[in-house]
Amino acid sequence: MSAVVQSPPTVDAMALRPSASPPSEERPASRARFAPGAVPEFLGCLAAAVALMVVVFILTGTPVTWNISSETDLGLLVCCLLTFLAFYGVLTSRLHGTLVAKDRLATTCIWTLGLVALLPLIQILLKVVVEGLPVVAAHFPAFLIHDMATAGPSAPVWTGGMGNAIVGSAEQVGLATIYTVPISMLTATYLSESSSAFSRLVRTIVDCMMGTPSIIAGLFVFLFWVKPRGTTGYSGFAASIALGILMLPVMIRTAEEVIRVVPGSLREAALALGSPRWKVSLRIVLPTVRSGLLTAAILGVALAVGETAPTLFTAHGSQEYNFNPFHGVQANLPLQAFQLIFLASKNYVRDAWGGAFILVFLVLTLFVIARILGSSRPGRRPIRIRRRRKEVSVP
Repeated sequence: MSAVVQSPPTVDAMALRPSASPPSEERPASRARFAPGAVPEFLGCLAAAVALMVVVFILTGTPVTWNISSETDLGLLVCCLLTFLAFYGVLTSRLHGTLVAKDRLATTCIWTLGLVALLPLIQILLKVVVEGLPVVAAHFPAFLIHDMATAGPSAPVWTGGMGNAIVGSAEQVGLATIYTVPISMLTATYLSESSSAFSRLVRTIVDCMMGTPSIIAGLFVFLFWVKPRGTTGYSGFAASIALGILMLPVMIRTAEEVIRVVPGSLREAALALGSPRWKVSLRIVLPTVRSGLLTAAILGVALAVGETAPTLFTAHGSQEYNFNPFHGVQANLPLQAFQLIFLASKNYVRDAWGGAFILVFLVLTLFVIARILGSSRPGRRPIRIRRRRKEVSVP
């Protein structure tokens, strides 16, 4: 009698999984930025304080010109601020209690001091944009291509330009980046992974270099490289050495702090699996913080782009194109703007504002990129790439 073997019934694998309930669309209620009635109270106290101080100044015979640069209007602004704080503190204390009044007054003071600190920066940026943007936009992109060799004191704006300075800055900063990125990353890795006496000495030297004025780096390269060679020592290569000296401490300290973010358990797991320490650092730690290391490099580049003193003693400046950074004097964006601003002709001063606008635009762009890259978490890409997963049906 033959035994009959029956095949087990097929069971859908998906049916064995617990049914995943769809994620709830309800979110916890976020705290409102402004309490009900806070904005009218703030604006009412501000209007009352300004009106009262203006009336007081007019009755006392003090002229009000609404010019912040004058001492009288600056005093009016301070009196309005103090009066507003008094009105706002009394009103919120009577309506909401002492605790709410203290909180709102502290918030108002913090925001006010922050705006006061930003006012000089905003004024500088507006001045550069107002003076430099029309120069760059005139016959665009002529100002970005031409050099100053054919630009005379009475020549129109499109005959001269910052093309030679842009090329010089790109070559000098590019060479400095090639020198400093490997050295700074390896040094930062050593400082973060070692606690020996030599590492403490290196960290002290790096901290001292952080506070060194930029002109010291230029004088150092001038004495040891340019001066022994005479007039032939001026070159973009000498300027790149000085810029590299300034970039090193910034990149080392930033990269070191980024590497310290990597959890120690990650290193311990790799070491427990038998990986040597150098391979753990190069294959595990550094790839985990790649976005932070790139941010450190961009910060160093942004610092080098705007330096004038080191290039003044090393590149010396030129009004013509020089594509060879290893021979002859070479222009630089901040250096050429610095040299043009002191010339007697208004056209040269106008071109200097155009160079300042290009320089500010480059530096702000680099800082924005560094901010975007630095906002990503360690070990994650700044741009997420979603991959489709293939569903395999189990018979």
